Amino acid sequence: MKSSKERSVFRKKRVRSKVSGTSERPRLNIKCGHKNIYAQVIDDSKGITLAAASTLSAELKGKFKSADTVEAAKAVGKLIAQKAIDKKVNTVVFDRAGKAYVGKVKALAEEARTAGLKF
Repeated sequence: MKSSKERSVFRKKRVRSKVSGTSERPRLNIKCGHKNIYAQVIDDSKGITLAAASTLSAELKGKFKSADTVEAAKAVGKLIAQKAIDKKVNTVVFDRAGKAYVGKVKALAEEARTAGLKF
């Protein structure tokens, strides 16, 4: 029987095999760690990160009692949308990295949508 870590890696690889970012539609990748939340807008064809935001960003650091909450995810979603739009990126492909679309993942995605990012 596979461990939960091995199953998680398998899910992430399965999603990544189907989701790829281009210059027209880069990939919005998220990572929810144990203490912080990270988001990146990545152009896979060139292999570069166009925009990045996290609870460790200068704009958000120290604003939350715990940086691993739904409220923190909403703030990261709004910040990544603003940074992406500043770089003239309006549409993205959402890469949830094998995570279920609930809780922090859903909050980050919906806040990015309301801030103007299309996916």
